[in-house]
Amino acid sequence: MDQIDCVVIGAGVVGLAVARALAARGREVIVLEAADAIGTSTSSRNSEVIHAGLYYPRGSLKATLCVRGREMLYEYCASHNVAHSRCGKLLVATAANQIPQLESILARGKENGVFDLTRISGAEALALEPALECVAAVYSPQTGIVDSHQLMLALQGDAERDGAVVALKSPVEAIDATANGFVVKVGGDAPTELRAACVINSAGLAANKLARRIRGLDPRHVPPLYLARGNYFSVSGRVPFSRLIYPMPNEAGLGVHLTLDLGGQARFGPDVEWIDSINYDVDPHRADAFYSQIRSYWPALPDDALLPAYAGIRPKLSGPGEPAADFLIQGAAAHGVRGLVNLFGIESPGLTASLAIAQRVCEMAGTA
Repeated sequence: MDQIDCVVIGAGVVGLAVARALAARGREVIVLEAADAIGTSTSSRNSEVIHAGLYYPRGSLKATLCVRGREMLYEYCASHNVAHSRCGKLLVATAANQIPQLESILARGKENGVFDLTRISGAEALALEPALECVAAVYSPQTGIVDSHQLMLALQGDAERDGAVVALKSPVEAIDATANGFVVKVGGDAPTELRAACVINSAGLAANKLARRIRGLDPRHVPPLYLARGNYFSVSGRVPFSRLIYPMPNEAGLGVHLTLDLGGQARFGPDVEWIDSINYDVDPHRADAFYSQIRSYWPALPDDALLPAYAGIRPKLSGPGEPAADFLIQGAAAHGVRGLVNLFGIESPGLTASLAIAQRVCEMAGTA
């Protein structure tokens, strides 16, 4: 049986960031990924937004790790030539009754340490984005976009430079927690067993299910998982916006917002569709609801302009009608299994927070 220091399960952006951080600290690391490529799930099926940190409750992991991770991510992208843009965002109130919510988000952002937010009038917003319609807005200059695949390739490259190994098509079938570490049973084309001192469960959508297969972990420490599919639509040609446009968030998410890719092409989404199993099909008829939501801030959206693009699925720890749950980064202090760190509910702003999450995981794994 091969002996390894650290096993990281999942080669999404967070798993790769964790592997990079562990390897940089001199740990021997292998990343086990069930798919045949890195980042095929949540990490590559999102808006690719670098969030400033406006929405999350003060003191939450989402708030602290987003704000810290955002600056770490911008520095990393600049030093590693990862394509990105600090393009800015307008959070807009499209009716007078939304202004109190706008003010509340502005206050929350400042509580979280996002001090460069600016409250502007509808006329000032129109001067920035002439195609926009709103009565008031908050301008967030620190919001941006990033090429998520380039980012993951850079993280993988750093990790491998420091000795980490990324093993694709290597699904983890079971984990035994013993007094002397872990026995990790790996399936795939070449089944094997690994003995490890440390296991980081960063399996994303599969993290909860995997945790239930860890013998020695009390199942009461594994939270329920709720799957929320977000559908995205694109438009042909360019749109008359240079910044991201976000409406007021609703109880299920941040609303159908306009984001731009690094080529200037627009995409709209996500909506929130609660599902029971993983399925990435986009129903073209869901565009019907998108038109009214988008036209609340871009009234000139042409008829029949929206085209199905892609869908992403978020691993949520709270279900329909429940308050949004925080990240759950669970170490031995919570579950009593030394050397095990579970990452549950790593959805937005997980991409933005990835480097800060990795730093926290390393501290919990005893490698600060």
